[in-house]
Amino acid sequence: MKNDTTFKELKKSGYTDKTINQEIQANLIAKIKAKEPVFEGLWGYEDTVIPQLKKAILAGHHINLLGLRGQAKTRIARSMVNLLDEYMPIVKGSEINDSPFQPISKFARDLIAELGDETPISWVHRSERFFEKLATPDVNVADLIGDIDPIKAATLKLPYSDERVLHYGMIPRANRSIFVLNELPDLQARIQVSLFNILQEGDVQIRGFQLRMPLDIQFVFTANPEDYTNRGSIVTPLKDRIGSQIFTHYPKTIALARQITEQEALISEDDKAKIQVPDLARNLLEEVAFAARESEYVDAKSGVSARLTISAMENLIAAAKLRLLESDSDKTQVRLLDFMSIIPSITGKIELVYEGE
Repeated sequence: MKNDTTFKELKKSGYTDKTINQEIQANLIAKIKAKEPVFEGLWGYEDTVIPQLKKAILAGHHINLLGLRGQAKTRIARSMVNLLDEYMPIVKGSEINDSPFQPISKFARDLIAELGDETPISWVHRSERFFEKLATPDVNVADLIGDIDPIKAATLKLPYSDERVLHYGMIPRANRSIFVLNELPDLQARIQVSLFNILQEGDVQIRGFQLRMPLDIQFVFTANPEDYTNRGSIVTPLKDRIGSQIFTHYPKTIALARQITEQEALISEDDKAKIQVPDLARNLLEEVAFAARESEYVDAKSGVSARLTISAMENLIAAAKLRLLESDSDKTQVRLLDFMSIIPSITGKIELVYEGE
């Protein structure tokens, strides 16, 4: 944790104020030049999704990750945090991460006008600069943008016409941060409309307040193509404001699928030492998902999530562990009979196509 400082000391340190796009781009360029891995653990995306993601960042675009369930869309978004600077200075006490060089809230402007170079500065770690919201039908404009707070107005004895009575929503609070909105098509169209100006002009309207707040946010949206027909859609003007749309996909080979499963499955070191999983069993497990994705009986639009094989591997190990406990043995290996235990991992994770539909 970095100690608080003053605006004068911050200027003396030679700190350069940057937009979030400039910050992410600079760190991405540094990693590329140093030949360091940028997005780790995204197996199978090295020649498809990752190059597109790098280009979108270098272009300074907001990003929409479009793909079926279980294609690591949220993981991609979360991995972008590693491209932020470790610490970022803000005006101490600011609700919306005001930069002391370019304050946008009344609180920060008034404090800097009063204290000048003695304005206290605090530091925000990059782990606190990631905001995530699941778009559900009950999300409203107040949640995302903000609303008038009558309690604040009464406590401070301020009229509703005063900007200080506003309660900021999640998006203003994510100023100078990464904001991820998952399952965007599930957001009601009238709520999607409220994002137009934020993405393009930086205007925020709260209950009649016309605020000029040039919010500095890196937006990442995720969407499932199935949602476009079953539950909702992304309204055209919003799609027009999202710079890059990147398609994700399932692993194309058994070897890649195995790497993902081994990385994500929660198996203790003790279990790994006591239970041997033959290569044949690992391949057979991945074949279940590959066969389901190619089957005419499985709804291809719904997809077969990578979570199926991850859960199945955990159940496979659990079956072998149960045998180990019941037989009071020291070691065992996965057997063909153990594959019956993966059925609970399959049911509920695939949707069948019924005759007549």
